[in-house]
Amino acid sequence: MISVLFSLLFVEMALILALLFRTPLRNLLVVGIDKLKRGRGPLVAKTVAATLLVVFSAILYSVMEIRKRALEAGVVNSTDEVLMAERLLEASLMGFSLFLAMMADRLHYHMKELIA
Repeated sequence: MISVLFSLLFVEMALILALLFRTPLRNLLVVGIDKLKRGRGPLVAKTVAATLLVVFSAILYSVMEIRKRALEAGVVNSTDEVLMAERLLEASLMGFSLFLAMMADRLHYHMKELIA
């Protein structure tokens, strides 16, 4: 799961960088994203974003449960510590991924206005 999230982040960062600089690739990306936003594209994107948001919330709830268990026991279990670190990494990657997706969408909107 973590490797998939890292690859998603790198793809989103590359997309944002390609949209920022004036290259022939930018025009191609704007046209491609325009075609993706037609038809069922927005519905699929909203469904994926909502699923990521629900999983993000579940991971945050899991982190809070681990933290509460550690506070009640007074001693941090090494297994809980590893689980907490992994869950925090997943949550931060998902949150950053959702943020970059929103930034890419807004950047596409502005580039479309500049080109048109």
